[in-house]
Amino acid sequence: MPETSPEKTREFALDVVRRLRAAGYEALWAGGCVRDRLLGRQPADYDVATSATPDEVRQVFGPRRTLAIGAAFGVIVVRAPRGVLDVEVATFRMDSPYSDGRHPDSVTFSNAKEDALRRDFTINGLFYDPIAEETIDYVGGQEDLAKGVVRAIGDPHQRIAEDKLRMLRAVRFVAKFDFDVDPDTLAAVTECADELTVVSAERIATEMRRVLTLPGRVRGMRLLAQTGLLSVILPETEAWQSIDPSVELTSPSDAWQRVLMVLQELAEPTFSQAFATVTRELAGENPAEVIGRRWRLSLEEIKRTKYLVTHEREIRRARDLPWPQLQRLLITKPIKELLGFAEAIASVKDGTIAQVKYCREKLAMPLTQLNPSPLIDGDDLVRKGFRPGPVFARILTAIRDAQLEGDVSTVEQAMDMADQLWQASQDPLV
Repeated sequence: MPETSPEKTREFALDVVRRLRAAGYEALWAGGCVRDRLLGRQPADYDVATSATPDEVRQVFGPRRTLAIGAAFGVIVVRAPRGVLDVEVATFRMDSPYSDGRHPDSVTFSNAKEDALRRDFTINGLFYDPIAEETIDYVGGQEDLAKGVVRAIGDPHQRIAEDKLRMLRAVRFVAKFDFDVDPDTLAAVTECADELTVVSAERIATEMRRVLTLPGRVRGMRLLAQTGLLSVILPETEAWQSIDPSVELTSPSDAWQRVLMVLQELAEPTFSQAFATVTRELAGENPAEVIGRRWRLSLEEIKRTKYLVTHEREIRRARDLPWPQLQRLLITKPIKELLGFAEAIASVKDGTIAQVKYCREKLAMPLTQLNPSPLIDGDDLVRKGFRPGPVFARILTAIRDAQLEGDVSTVEQAMDMADQLWQASQDPLV
């Protein structure tokens, strides 16, 4: 995927507004891009809200430049040039009841004010006119941004009833912006936490990927525990000895404290590192696999998490390992992720930071020393007349270990060793 330019993306979003205005429609930037701009942050992308219907939006930009991925809800994607993010253009709307707790049963096109009132939180209910350079606020979002408050628009119970995922979104905004939750909104989330079960696993996982990797991830986890959402998302945590949302992180005396302290120590964690931090403290057989499948994570995410949990202890005792065993670990693709994970655990659990440093020093070795090409491979043994099988693989492993230890350094020495090992195995030559 080509790298995108924030400046060009902003200019494209401005051009979308200009073209809609030129065609006689009202058009404004909406939602997160307005919030981020007011917070002094670079918006990741831009959404446009307009009085134009989906068909009218497609007429303005042409069918080849638009995608009707959400036309039923008034959303059209305007395709951008290479290196620029697409812009979602949504028609001002009012929503009917949400029978499934996820989507409105139907939508009615309306105006900017009604569109703002049906959104989730005040900080996301803002509009901005990029031509007049004016913020349009029907819901008190600017005041809540200034105060650092996540507040539902209108009745928080109604907002949650419309989309149960909004409870997790509130947690995400706390973790992202270090805001507080409005007391009425917090009470509603706590009362409705059990209703999160109607939300799909994929949507829950999407939010948890964000919560666990944001700068305020520890605060996010505390809020999940405080509201009861944590036991819904991760019922396995109910077995932990203590889950006190307000606990001081001074001693890793139980699983909950260790999770929070390791999360705090991780520097810009990947999701796999954060997920591994939680699952390594859970009882049961292979919790990363069980929860990963329940959340419908990708096979790569599950595999990477299991790799981190399985090998972090080896890193924390690296000097005690035979060099061939450590070397095989150091040349794996996710080694830097593993070192960061092991370092965070070492900082909290046993202070074995020097072991991680030792691994990093070894990684600085020239590649010819760290990962020299094998002296021989299976084809060489086949040509010599050895029959493939379990012994065959053990011979190759033993020769590779000897090479890494410096006991053999030439092809001739390797083949001599192979002969000796083969004879000792008492397997006949072919």
